[in-house]
Amino acid sequence: QVQLVESGGGLVQAGGSLRLSCQGSGRTFSSDGMGWFRQAPGKEREFVAAIYRSEGIYYADSVKGRFTISRDNAKNGVFLQMNSLKPEDTAVYYCAADPRSQWYIKMRSSAYAYWGQGTQVTVSS
Repeated sequence: QVQLVESGGGLVQAGGSLRLSCQGSGRTFSSDGMGWFRQAPGKEREFVAAIYRSEGIYYADSVKGRFTISRDNAKNGVFLQMNSLKPEDTAVYYCAADPRSQWYIKMRSSAYAYWGQGTQVTVSS
C-alpha cells in the first residue's frame, strides 16, 4: 500500500518555526516530483512548494524566502522548513507525489497522484 504520512505540525507563535516531514512507503519516491500544499478553512487547497530531481525547486510567492523544501531520497522523505511564520500560514499542510515529475503544472493538485492525510499548522498572533 502506497502511503505518504506527514508529521511535525502544531501550534506556534507568529515569527516562530516548524519543520514538517513527509515519509513515503510502499514504493520509492526518489524520482518523483514532491510537493507541499496547504488548505485553510473555507479556502481552496493551494500550492506551497515543490522539488524535482532534475527540474529544480519552486515556491509560492507567499512563502518564498521563509520556507525551504528539501528531500532525503535514502529515507524516502521530503521536508518543509517553515520560518518566520505568520497567522496567514495557518492551514492543514499536505505532501504529495507526482510520479511523472510534471514541473510545468506543479501548482495543480491534479498533477499529483499520491497524497498524505495532512498535518495541522496553527500560527497564533
